[in-house]
Formats: sequence, C-alpha cells, structure tokens
Amino acid sequence: MRSHYCGQVDEALLDQQITLCGWVNRRRDHGGVIFIDLRDREGLVQVVFDPDRVDVFNAAEKVRNEYVLQVVGTVRRRPANTENANLRSGQVEILGLELNVLNASETPPFQLDEDNVNEETRLTYRYIDLRRPEMQKRMQMRAKVTGFLRRFLEDNGFLDIETPMLTKATPEGARDYLVPSRTHPGAFFALPQSPQLFKQLLMMSGMDRYYQFARCFRDEDLRADRQPEFTQLDIETSFMDDDAIMGMMEDMMRATFKETLDVELPNPLPRMPYSEAMYRFGSDKPDMRIPLEFVEISDLMERVEFKVFSAPAKDPDSRVVAMRLPKGGELSRKDIDDYTNFVGRYGAKGLAYIKVNDATTGRDGLQSPILKFLPDETVRSIMDRTGAETGDLIFFGADKSRVVNDALGALRVKLGHDRGLIEGEWAALWVVDFPMFEWDDKDNRWVALHHPFTAPKGTPEELLANPGQALSIAYDMVLNGTEVGGGSVRIHNMEMQKSVFKLLGISDEDAQEKFGFLLSALKYGCPPHGGLAFGLDRLIMLMTGSQSIRDVMAFPKTQTAACPLTSAPAEVNAKQLRELNIRVQLPQK
Repeated sequence: MRSHYCGQVDEALLDQQITLCGWVNRRRDHGGVIFIDLRDREGLVQVVFDPDRVDVFNAAEKVRNEYVLQVVGTVRRRPANTENANLRSGQVEILGLELNVLNASETPPFQLDEDNVNEETRLTYRYIDLRRPEMQKRMQMRAKVTGFLRRFLEDNGFLDIETPMLTKATPEGARDYLVPSRTHPGAFFALPQSPQLFKQLLMMSGMDRYYQFARCFRDEDLRADRQPEFTQLDIETSFMDDDAIMGMMEDMMRATFKETLDVELPNPLPRMPYSEAMYRFGSDKPDMRIPLEFVEISDLMERVEFKVFSAPAKDPDSRVVAMRLPKGGELSRKDIDDYTNFVGRYGAKGLAYIKVNDATTGRDGLQSPILKFLPDETVRSIMDRTGAETGDLIFFGADKSRVVNDALGALRVKLGHDRGLIEGEWAALWVVDFPMFEWDDKDNRWVALHHPFTAPKGTPEELLANPGQALSIAYDMVLNGTEVGGGSVRIHNMEMQKSVFKLLGISDEDAQEKFGFLLSALKYGCPPHGGLAFGLDRLIMLMTGSQSIRDVMAFPKTQTAACPLTSAPAEVNAKQLRELNIRVQLPQK
C-alpha cells in the first residue's frame, strides 16, 4: 500500500512519484491550497493539494486530524524560505495526485501535541497516546536496545531459553500473583517474580550460558520505577567468577550505549564497596554526578551536651553526619523548612543546619539555632572537616543509621537536582561486597539482603560463626543513581546452601518443601555459576530521559496496578469461580 515511510522522504527522492500511508497530524487551508502533515512512526512529511485537481482537492477538504490516508504524489522541493530544518523531509514536500481515505476518525480525546494531558486519560486511550512522536521514539529505542543486546549475547554464546510462567509460590521477596488451578482444586500456581531458580537449574543442566527477556510479576506497592509486571534481561553463566561476569556485562553495556546513543561509558567501570557507598552517600545506588558527600562527625559529637547529637553519636547503630552544600547560604528559611519536611518523609525528626556567612570570622560568622549547644572546639572541627567556605550551608543528620542514610541520602539527590549540581550526563559504577544478611528487628531474625541462593565469601563455618559480618559475592550496576542491574555468584555447594537456610531460619523440612527440586539438583554435579538481571524498563527510561518506566512500556498499569484501557482487574462470573473452586469474600467496609 505504500512505497516509503513519511519520515524517510528527503531530497534523494526529488521528482519521484511515491505512495505514502499515515495519519493526518494537521490540516491547514492557506488561500485555496490545502496542506496536510502526514505522520507515521518514522516522522512527518508535508503534502500539498492544489485546487486545479478538483476531485483530490475536494477530498482533502473533508479530512480531519487522525484520519488514515493513502497518498500518491510527486516529491518536489519546498519554496524558498519555507523549509523546516527540524525534519528530515523539511527540504521537500509532496504534490498530492491521489488521495484515498482509508479510515475516518472521530475527534480524539486529546491532541497529540498537548502537554498537560493527565496520565489516566493517556492510559485509557493508550493507542492514541502511543501515536505521539516522543512515544514512538521511546518504543523504537526500546526495540533498538533489545535487538542489540540479543545480538551481543548470542555472539558470546548465550542461548535464548524460555522458563515457565506458571510456577510455585516463593516464600521470600514480594507478594506473588496467584493463579488458581482448575485441575488441582485448592492448589495455586504463581506468576514468576523472576526466573531465578529455573536459570540456576539450566546451569545444572549444562546449558552453560543462558539469557531471556523475561516477564516478571510482583504484587507490591508501586513507585515511578515499579510496575506489577515488568521485563528484565535475565542472564546466567557457568564457569565464570564475579570479575569475569562483571567484565562481560560492562562490555555489553558499553557497546549498547555506543551503538544506540553514541555515548562512551568508562572502561573499566569503577567499583565501590557497599560499605563505602553507605558511608559517603547513604545509598547503595549513589548518583556519582552529584558532588555532595557525607562527612562523618560522630566522634566530634560524643562529648557535646546536646543529646540530639551526643546520643546517636554514642550508639553503635546510629550515626551523625554533616553534608556541605556549596553556596547553600542562598537558601531562605522557607527553603530550609521545605527540605525539613522532605527529610521527614524518610523518618528524620528534623534537619539541623549551619549557615556560613563569613568563614574568616570563626563562630561569629556562623548562623544556626544549634550553635548555642556546640563548644567552640567542636564548631572549628566541623568547619575544618567539612571544608566549609563563606556562603556555604552545612546540613546535619543524627539518628539511627538507616534513618540518616535514607533521609540525608534522598536530600543529597534532591539538592543535586534543585541546585543544578549535576556534573556530566552519565555516571556508571558497580557496587560490590554487599552484606550477606541484614537483621530484621520486627521478626527478630536474619534475612538475605539479595536472595538465599547468593554465595557468601568464606566457608560455611565462617558464615555460621559471624553472619553479621559476612559479605556476599554480589554486584549491582548503578547508572545515574538508579540500579539498572544486579546479580551474584550462586551457591553451588549443598553444605553452604544448608548453612544459609539455617541462618535464615528455614528448617530442613521447610527447605525440602519449598526448594526440594533445587536441593536435589545440587547433588548431581552442579557447576560454579552466577549471573544477573538488568531491569530493561528502568534502563530504557534512563536512556530516553523519561520520568517513569510507564513512559517506556507499551501498555503499563497505573500507580494502583490497574489498566484504564481494558478496565483490568475485573470481576469474573460465578461459573468461572465455581470451576476454580473459589468463593469471593470481600473485606467489610
């Protein structure tokens, strides 16, 4: 039905007759000459209809936005001073010779160039929203990236292998989406949160190198970078240690960014231990484009009488930190109050600060409600250690380490964006040497920081003797403050796996019930193996400069895990429920 895409018409086609198909982006009537901007996924081209071709002109008069047309015409150069340098087709136009309306359109619920359309409307009419040029570009970038990643992995010997979508509910991690079984009354499948166990079984099967663009499902609370269903690039390989795995994945990411964005990522990517990331930035996914950094001052605050600082300074589970904001003295009291409210969302009880009005005059050049509680020596030490200069502002965090890290870490990122402190466009690194476990005060037990199949450093005896100090052979790739991929070397030894289960409070009986198939496979020659998974949606979000992964998914859910387009989730009829042996009992209002 067509010979060319609209957005690919250029001067190379001058004087040729071509056939185009697409949507009416805009129709304009200028003094008896009709102009139609015809649009398809590749872009726009201007079509001109002259009144001397009466039938075609009359047909063009009747078309409206979003009509679907087939146009036959001749490519000619645009008149002088009417060119559009922003379009590939901007030097030419099509003289319309034939016009066929393939389908009419009602007035759409929003215009494609509107900027203030709410997300509910966009998702309800997603098929119209996806026609917008920016959405077309995002979907094309997604396809381009996934195609390149496939070629890279297959060129390096990885096999594309599918794993089951109907599997067994997992006891750890987020809530599962459950699927009732009609043929096994009272039993349920679960949609996979990840293919983790199956890809390990593939390594035990001798497949050696596996990958899959896997659909994953998690029934969890949503944020800008979370969805109930999402796609990850899942990778596993045998007979490679963590350095080799990270090296190959670095090569893949560098090649992907070079091919798709013409961006050079560092070679090699820097590596940072988890402990350093938390100490300096309060986050295990630090945005290295932001120059702000924590300064530990717990030792300076131990002896002050101000218990807001001295109490956490003496508590081994707490910390006191300072963070210098260059030129932060420009902030008003309202600005500081707004930032105080911001850190309150993360559990902080307040936000202490010192304004440095004149660093040369010592204490007299400082302004703060907390100064009266701090001895001169302490104030001088804070100034020296933070390197504060005239015009700067020093923020403080004093609380349990988790609260300080969460609150000041989030503030660091917000200040970086609010104050225009971002340095460079891309910053990638590996965060390594994660703790194997973290203590859950609520359940009074150890929980796995990653998952219970991650290999720890050391022996089973060392692990059992000191679980709180154990490190895992795990690694996360962080890009611009977002974790885009994470993985680990896996446990391939039965004794080590049992030790981990024991520390997690999983009895032999529970382990056999939940993971019996994996434990059985470990008995029959399991190779050393490891891997990782990249969050494809997050990666494309960053690469396209989008604000949410919903903007790089064709048909996403809302923040409430609903689909306005199809009205899912929806009730099902009584017959279906009877077949599944299910009775619905709604919560009482």
